[in-house]
Amino acid sequence: MSNFEELLHTLPTTAISDALAGTTNVNAAIKPLKDQYHIAGRAVTVRLPIGENGALLEAIRIAQPGSILVVDAKGDTNRAVAGDFVVSLMKGMEIQGLVVDGVIRDIQAIRDLNFPVFSLGTTVAAGNKFGGGMIQVPVAVGGISVQPGDFIVGDTDGVVVIPQSQVKEVIQKAQNKLAKDEARALAVANGKENIIAYLDQAIRKEKA
Repeated sequence: MSNFEELLHTLPTTAISDALAGTTNVNAAIKPLKDQYHIAGRAVTVRLPIGENGALLEAIRIAQPGSILVVDAKGDTNRAVAGDFVVSLMKGMEIQGLVVDGVIRDIQAIRDLNFPVFSLGTTVAAGNKFGGGMIQVPVAVGGISVQPGDFIVGDTDGVVVIPQSQVKEVIQKAQNKLAKDEARALAVANGKENIIAYLDQAIRKEKA
């Protein structure tokens, strides 16, 4: 795990989103299967034709430990990109998580695997393997462009994409945001008078 990834694991998506001015937030409909999931790593991208999932196996084969599979399934909710067996392959290859603009199936078995999946939901139908998908190409997931190697961070609030060229700057801004939030919380921690003082100051600043 790189130093960047270690630092990103300490940051919530909300702070990262603020650091990016909310410009790279994946569609909020893509949700984690469990609230406690927190992923932070580099994207291995997959672009699939609607209803297909064959290229996902290629991505699993080439993915490095700790990477995150980011799958452009065109928002299709009819056929699953993966079920519990394919997800077990991801876990066995030490992939960190799956983010898919589409759906999965075998949801309870996948939850039991305790492997982080962020998706649009579930279906009962398996995906086809007729071919045509591509890996490690630019994709669009939840309305956001993702390049191979971009950094992906996901938690219970959602998923954020960090372009590779901006990761150092984004981490610094997110850390600064957390520090400001902590100072603000301390400023109002000692009762109603402090809260009133904070509100008055914030209102004056807004009207200035």
